[in-house]
Amino acid sequence: MNEPSAKRPRVLVSRPLPTDPAVRGSRSLFLSQAAEQGIRADRRMLYVGPEPAGRNVAECLQVVPGDEVIARRKLMLANDVPVRIATSYFRADLFAGTRIAQPGFVLPTLQAALEALGHRFGRAEEVLTARRPTALEAETLDLDPGEWVVQVVRTGYGTDGTPVHTLETICAADRHVFPIRQVTGADEF
Repeated sequence: MNEPSAKRPRVLVSRPLPTDPAVRGSRSLFLSQAAEQGIRADRRMLYVGPEPAGRNVAECLQVVPGDEVIARRKLMLANDVPVRIATSYFRADLFAGTRIAQPGFVLPTLQAALEALGHRFGRAEEVLTARRPTALEAETLDLDPGEWVVQVVRTGYGTDGTPVHTLETICAADRHVFPIRQVTGADEF
């Protein structure tokens, strides 16, 4: 880890929940949200390839823990400060051999690539968990000792109920705020 955060610029990034569909379908959720907030954003691809599904990812994608899934892992930076690690997971039985499994960013958008492969969005679920970071997360996000992360896991299901995409975002907790809004037309007091 680098020097304590007193020497590192603090960045507070908003991560609205639920995710606005117009933003989700953009070239990059993070780049779009950061631009709306006046933050200079960047992203770096850390890894694209197969890896064994951990318990949480396996449950979300309805596969057996240890089964191979396709992972696409990126580091997100705001004003040159690492703020998130975002990993998209896909079932290998559906996406091995497709452009989803190829290195680099999926253009024009991940949503367009999924639709081109015949998957139509049906619904999504997002779960937030505050926890201590793993050693790798702390190092990648340049966290100071005692800093926590917020893990956001979003699973998108096709219209037939098949889990198509799980996005695990590890957010540096002290660099984020999570506004949560009620869905229009579903308000109750």
